[in-house]
Amino acid sequence: MSLFLPYEAMWDRPLGGNSTEKQIPHWFGNLAWIVIGGLCKLLFRYRVDNREALRAFKGVSGVVVVANHTSFLDVVFMYLSARPSQWIRLMGRDSLFDNAHGLLGQALSRVGAFPVKRDSADRKAIKRATAMLKRQELVGILPEGTRRGKGTKTPEIHGGASFIARMGHAPILPMTVRNAEEVKQKGRGLRFPKITIEYGNPILVGDFDFLPKDDRLEACTWYAMRECFALSLRIPAEEVKMNELFPDARDFSQEFALHPLPVHEASTLAAQIIEENARKEAAQQERARNSEGEEAASTSVSVSPSASTAADVSTGSATQASGVAVAEDASSASISAKDEN
Repeated sequence: MSLFLPYEAMWDRPLGGNSTEKQIPHWFGNLAWIVIGGLCKLLFRYRVDNREALRAFKGVSGVVVVANHTSFLDVVFMYLSARPSQWIRLMGRDSLFDNAHGLLGQALSRVGAFPVKRDSADRKAIKRATAMLKRQELVGILPEGTRRGKGTKTPEIHGGASFIARMGHAPILPMTVRNAEEVKQKGRGLRFPKITIEYGNPILVGDFDFLPKDDRLEACTWYAMRECFALSLRIPAEEVKMNELFPDARDFSQEFALHPLPVHEASTLAAQIIEENARKEAAQQERARNSEGEEAASTSVSVSPSASTAADVSTGSATQASGVAVAEDASSASISAKDEN
């Protein structure tokens, strides 16, 4: 049991999911869940609502879990909400992994987190996240990119979460961590409010195909974030004032008012995915059988002319031999006749 492993090795290893390859060792993640989860349970009395929406996809499909970002504790509770039977692999900014002389990076990597370069199209991070989803793992993303109300950076809506979901053929599952922002507020001491994590209904990237191609990913992330804020504020999604939350982003409210999207139940969607996978597997097996049958028929056809040729040669040889025998008999008869004369 090694205490320190190379970062890259852990970022590329599976954690949970259906892969049979060597995984990130579970002992540190389990220890962190017991210790940190126990403290959070004691201090914040946290609970998880609608966790069955996440559990429905276990052993069925990868999922992109997205949330609004109000506190540094969001990622902690996002991670805890999936344990003990699932792991959410959090995508965090790359600078975090060098903090505390790399110790924080070692801890984050041990629990499945991996880095992304902010404000850029980090192809390596996208490739890693896509591979995780295809292995039926969970990927956690905070699309705003920064904590709301902290620092000078204005939260924005980035389409990366939708792009990764599309590449990994996975649904998006919105969630929120309620009251985490009250733990530490400017000018006030540390507080310990009761915290609630809540999951919503899954979203499919394909449901946005009615929009122009260039708008689909941005609209999908916009819609997912509206669902997150609806969970956070406990109001209908249509009442979330997205133009105030994201003043620099395009507002898709009118498009979705004219074209309401279907609401998917997690259990129903998971059953549909299982059925679709079974259908694909059956079709693949049928193609394999047909291919084997075609190869067998091709082999049979290629062998038949040889047999026919052999038969023709044999027949020809027999005919030739018969002719020779007749000639020999005729010659003998002629010689006999001469002798008699």
